[in-house]
Amino acid sequence: MTYSDRVGPTLVIGGRARPIDSTLVMGVVNASPESFSDGGRHASFEAQLALAASLVEAGADIIDVGGQSAVTNQPPVPESLEIERVLPIVQWIRGTFPDVLVSVDTYKPQVVESVLAAGAHIINDVSGLRFPEVASACADHGASLVIMHTAAPPKVRLQDPSLYSDISAEVVGFLRERIEVAVEAGLSREALIVDPGPDFTKTPYQTVQMLRGIDDVRALGRPVLLALSRKDFLGAITGRTPRQRSAATAAAIAHLVVTPGNIVRVHDVAAAVDVIATVEVLVGRREVPTNYVLPDSLRYEKRDE
Repeated sequence: MTYSDRVGPTLVIGGRARPIDSTLVMGVVNASPESFSDGGRHASFEAQLALAASLVEAGADIIDVGGQSAVTNQPPVPESLEIERVLPIVQWIRGTFPDVLVSVDTYKPQVVESVLAAGAHIINDVSGLRFPEVASACADHGASLVIMHTAAPPKVRLQDPSLYSDISAEVVGFLRERIEVAVEAGLSREALIVDPGPDFTKTPYQTVQMLRGIDDVRALGRPVLLALSRKDFLGAITGRTPRQRSAATAAAIAHLVVTPGNIVRVHDVAAAVDVIATVEVLVGRREVPTNYVLPDSLRYEKRDE
């Protein structure tokens, strides 16, 4: 089988079946000043809406809205505050960009119910489905659910080099078990996305080992969310701070999206879109038209006035 012949899994997302034969791009809107990489840069509601609009314009298929950062040096945000932060953004995106899928990064049942009632399509649960009623709520609203691997409760930092004896097997075993919990709670298997949880309860070395074994996660038969953008393991590789990890993020995406069935969660949507397009042309999943000639407007940069 060639690269171009590979077929990704089908995801029931937003109430309809969608084959994930390519890679979807999920742009990040952090409505949380605690965010590790861009907290405070989009502090106002107007700035958050402008960011969401710019991500859609850049080509995002999904906008992921978060009202509580995963950083562990801050306490959890009360559900009421999290709802206050994310609900107006969800409502605005749904009203302004009806064709864009809306995801909410939360694990709290009250928040889940509020955003699903407002039209969110996906719940991005970084707790490893700590509350099975979240899966039930997704089933009730026809929404999809991301289940992420983690070995600790949310907001707990766990960096133990001896934690895993076989990280790929343990991540897959956890995800398989949580998939069954979600199904027992009433959610269709076809509505599930799995996330191996880069950096979550993993040292940089463990994250790298897990990503090297990503085909074991793919073997679960579900789309894989790859939340790679600006992560710590890239800092360990490059020695760069979060906002300086754009090239490393692009390289990780390029390496991992050769196989279809992905959703990449990124801050720089335009770069991810370009990386995916380039990879897919080079491996034969897309084509450059045989008679295409690059126009002069793309051959030369405009001169400064």
